Amino acid sequence: MFKAIFTNSFGILISRILGFIRDLLTASVLGANIYSDIFFIAFKLPNLFRRIFAEGAFTQVFIPAFARTKHKAVFSVNIFLVFLSIILLITLLVNLIPALFTKAIAVGFSEDTIKIAAPYVAINFWYLPLIFAMTFLSGILQYKNHFATTAFSTALLNLSLIGALYFSYDKAQSEIVYYLSYGVVIGGVLQLLVHIMAMQRLGLLKLIIGGFKYLGLKSKLIKHDTRKFRSNFFPAMWGNSTAQVSAFLDTFLASFLVTGSISYLYYANRIFQLPLALFAIATSIALFPKIARYLKQNDEAKAKANLKKAFWFLSFVLTASTIGGIILAHEITWLLFERGAFTTANTAKTTAVLQMYMIGLLPFGLQKLFALWLYAKEMQMKAAKIATLSLVIYIVLALSLIQPLGVVGLALASTIGGLSSFVFTVKTFGLSNLMEILRSKNSVILVVSAIVFTLALVVVKSFIAPYLTIS
Repeated sequence: MFKAIFTNSFGILISRILGFIRDLLTASVLGANIYSDIFFIAFKLPNLFRRIFAEGAFTQVFIPAFARTKHKAVFSVNIFLVFLSIILLITLLVNLIPALFTKAIAVGFSEDTIKIAAPYVAINFWYLPLIFAMTFLSGILQYKNHFATTAFSTALLNLSLIGALYFSYDKAQSEIVYYLSYGVVIGGVLQLLVHIMAMQRLGLLKLIIGGFKYLGLKSKLIKHDTRKFRSNFFPAMWGNSTAQVSAFLDTFLASFLVTGSISYLYYANRIFQLPLALFAIATSIALFPKIARYLKQNDEAKAKANLKKAFWFLSFVLTASTIGGIILAHEITWLLFERGAFTTANTAKTTAVLQMYMIGLLPFGLQKLFALWLYAKEMQMKAAKIATLSLVIYIVLALSLIQPLGVVGLALASTIGGLSSFVFTVKTFGLSNLMEILRSKNSVILVVSAIVFTLALVVVKSFIAPYLTIS
């Protein structure tokens, strides 16, 4: 398990380092203004659909279904064609009426701003079909216990965007956003190509070719499998997409605030997502096939043993990340972003948003872990209900806190919504099961370590503060 976690974590780390370089360059070139807001809006819309259709829900339903079916080639190709057709249709609609979709995600933008943003949205949306095809192939690769290609492939998107920023450095801001938008599409092409190469190297392309060849002849044999896939997918899709809906609403509400608010949320969330992806998501990806396999074999004891190991691993690393992120938020933001067009005032705003996000890192991460149990037990509908309730809590809090706290209130509402999701998920997992995990000497070690680490960081902060030009 830990070998797979390390592979995922290292790949994600490389990608995120490149992502931070990309964001550093973006902050330096574009700063936090109307054009940075426009690019983040243009890139957010396909990412929203990508995470709804492609990543979490698809993989969590596809892998168990792929393992269960006796006609893997025909089943996988059938699912691929159905989803790709839907995604291509959405992409074409966005390109035909981009202003309508832009307005849907940024209602607070003026008509002139929407008119400027619409062409960028149309270009960025071509990333969606490319990344869905990549996700489909990555599901088959994960079934074969191959994680490296997917883990490292996101680096190609970041390299493509870094190249776009490099070649457009001296150009007008409107032209820079064009370069970035085409960079997104080129990054998607590169990600898909490396997955095709991995499939070829492992001899799996013949599975896809065979599926296309025999789809017409054997389509009747997979009716039951496809019906079960659909019944599990839609609740899983909604359950996985509520976090993205929450991010969508963040952007929607932030578009009514002062210029730069969308960018403050984006930059802070990028920092927050590093430990979440590096540890929680990497662990979840590596653990899910094992948990699903053990539960399918009715070996709940081994499933719980693996979950327990992952729980304590995440508890230690996410607690340390939370403490470090809160105490050193200003220094981290200053170091990463404050240069060029990114001002001291931008740093202060982003810091406040980051601290609100970091409060929720531990429950966010552990919720992803316990949610695997629900999906492995095919409790997609229950997980969807939990996600819906958490989303409602977020919406109520966001509308309540945006007036007094502004963009910081949106981040705090997101954190509390994530905490509620963790509580509901653990309740479904079983409090007795959780107590069984917590009854360990690791509990005491975790508390003592957290106290010592906090004191150490306070000392470090007080020592380095005089040497940093921060306000």
